[in-house]
Amino acid sequence: MPSPSHESSPVIAAHNLSRSYEFFRQPTGLSGALCSLVHREPTRVQAVDGLDLTVESGEVIGLLGPNGAGKTTIVKMMCGLLRPTSGSLSVCGYRPADRSYQFLSRISVIFGQKAMLWWDVSTRESLRIHCSMYEIPPADFAATVAQLGELLGITDILDTPVRNLSLGQRMRCELALALLHRPILLFADEPSIGLDVEAKLVVRRLFREVNQALGTTIVLTSHDMDDVEALTDRIVIVTGGRATFDGSLGALRARTGLPNEARLDEVMAKAFHHDGDRA
Repeated sequence: MPSPSHESSPVIAAHNLSRSYEFFRQPTGLSGALCSLVHREPTRVQAVDGLDLTVESGEVIGLLGPNGAGKTTIVKMMCGLLRPTSGSLSVCGYRPADRSYQFLSRISVIFGQKAMLWWDVSTRESLRIHCSMYEIPPADFAATVAQLGELLGITDILDTPVRNLSLGQRMRCELALALLHRPILLFADEPSIGLDVEAKLVVRRLFREVNQALGTTIVLTSHDMDDVEALTDRIVIVTGGRATFDGSLGALRARTGLPNEARLDEVMAKAFHHDGDRA
């Protein structure tokens, strides 16, 4: 199994990365629909525009930006779900768009709104399915499940049907499923959405422990600024498909001119507004 601690080169290296979409715009109304049958107006949207980004092994970064800034497109390119229009992109030493087994075995994605666990069976059964998918040797599987069970505090609920678990327990089990094959890189999209305050604190602690104990690199996308402040060492703000800020939270506060005691959501709102005007 790949080990995060053995990676020395950047986990993510993007240079002049761009992605555009082309579609045909249709005028409104019945007359517009009829006109579009004989004449269609091509439209091009630049979702990502010349992005440069390097993420080193073991980092926890927040990929942030207003709605429509290009964050989802960037993550989809890094996962291999979208092919870049231009530029270069290397993730874990591979070209993501090739979707090779070696590449897919080194990344994982967890969505706060999408479940990977099978509802009517236990977490252990879902883990066994992923064990077969990733061709994990039985001895490694047993050792990893034991380690994750202790790290995430789920050893006593691994054999409980998922439908009988609380939301917080399910999130822990979802994280175990995402980490079973020991990915080098974990994409976490809104991991605490829908959770109560106590469960959010647990999820944040677990992500930090996973990063420290396993060396897993984490790319976090979230609108919860408390998640961002608690988890990330570095943030990258994307506006208009470009990285308009890349640095620490302290550097961002200094850039916006707001006092240190200002809430992070106020800082981010000012940063989005400033970068949006500049873009």
